[in-house]
Amino acid sequence: MTRLIAVALLVLAGVEIYAVARLDRDDVLTVSGVVLAGALIAVRCALAGDRAPSPVATESDERQAALRRWVDRTETLVGWSEATRSDWDRRLRPMLARQFELATGQRKARDARAFQATGQMLFGPQLWQWVDPENVSRTGADEPGPGRAALDEILRRLERV
Repeated sequence: MTRLIAVALLVLAGVEIYAVARLDRDDVLTVSGVVLAGALIAVRCALAGDRAPSPVATESDERQAALRRWVDRTETLVGWSEATRSDWDRRLRPMLARQFELATGQRKARDARAFQATGQMLFGPQLWQWVDPENVSRTGADEPGPGRAALDEILRRLERV
């Protein structure tokens, strides 16, 4: 679009210089008007060509987009599970703790001891340490996360509830 306008201005300037050089001052106005009209028509055609009708979003397109977003989010979560403990604590632990609360009905704010006991019974001591919202490490940037296998087992146990 910018090139089209620049070319039109250059052609307009060239035509005017040519008309002035020939000393046909009567034709300068006419020739300039014709070139300017041509440039405006070209710009109008270029703008009309850019406006392709947007396709109507169908239900299957929306489902495919939702599925793509879900797959991308899941791949990101799996990537975080294989990163450092700091990434696990920042991104996965809050989500897993929230899912645990929703699945079991136990709220940490109501009864912290019952919350801990339910987590220990459901996950066992090895996996509960990766779900427990109180077990956040301050020095986790250098420690490895539990990995994909631990995430998979935690999700399986949550699914059984």
